[in-house]
Amino acid sequence: MLARTADSLFWFARYMERADFVARIVNTTRRLESLPSGESNVANEWEAALSAVGVLEAYEAAHDKVEPNTAIEFLLFDARNPSSIVNCIESGRVNARAVRTALTIETWQTINEGWQEMKKVQAKHQARGLGTEELVAFLDLAMKLALDVDGSAYRTMLRNDAYWFSRLGLYVERADNTARILDVKYNILLPESEHVGGSLDYFQWNAILRAVSAVTSYHWIYRDGVKPWLIADLLILRPEMPRSLLACYGEIVRFLDDISGAYGRQGAAQRRARQILGRLENATMKDVFSTGLHEFLTDFIEDNNSIGGAIAEQYLLD
Repeated sequence: MLARTADSLFWFARYMERADFVARIVNTTRRLESLPSGESNVANEWEAALSAVGVLEAYEAAHDKVEPNTAIEFLLFDARNPSSIVNCIESGRVNARAVRTALTIETWQTINEGWQEMKKVQAKHQARGLGTEELVAFLDLAMKLALDVDGSAYRTMLRNDAYWFSRLGLYVERADNTARILDVKYNILLPESEHVGGSLDYFQWNAILRAVSAVTSYHWIYRDGVKPWLIADLLILRPEMPRSLLACYGEIVRFLDDISGAYGRQGAAQRRARQILGRLENATMKDVFSTGLHEFLTDFIEDNNSIGGAIAEQYLLD
């Protein structure tokens, strides 16, 4: 496979996963924003949303202060934000179109039809803006598109290097997103006037679980009320939770091994991924909290970025 083909497949999957994540973050923040007066710090919540997506600095360069309407506009439609939903879907389609012969007809049609629907919404937004119901419908469209692309690829693509590179992109992006949303909750979202375990803290943690579709999973595994350390355990170390860091790295190692087996050699990407997986497999929540959750997650995000770089250097660069 040509390096540019592998690169397009990798980034096609990353952009679709990122569009889904941004839509989930906006949905979650809107839910927190609707809490009764006195239990919600609106600016803080939208700052947390921008930080979780990794675009807070870009937003602050474009706007004087964080406000709900401008934050939503920046996260959904702003051309200056490479991680806006519109830009993610556009970039995902551009990469998919570049490798149409490596995708199945069903997968291409799914992304192309979703892109066409997105363009209609974008045109309507530019002409007159979107009402609340239309905004919610657009967020649902982005999440459904990512789900449909994922499902069509899983059900129809041949298990070869095209599939493996797209899966690598998905899981590298998903691991980054999970780590960021956990780190933001611990370090930005809860106002200083509130205390851990208070009512705002409880609602925020429930919102985080909803953002990663983990409410049912949490109660199924722990049979307990919402506790921050159990949520951290679920999203970091539980292999049965598909968005956990451990689960993501299990998949990353698996697909890197599939690629190395097909190509007959291994490299830095495989070695580095196994090191990260080994640390996660041997970690306990006691270890994580003794190190400091923020420090643990910051180190993980840096390690995850290094995996993306190692994959690019080994396979995606001509």
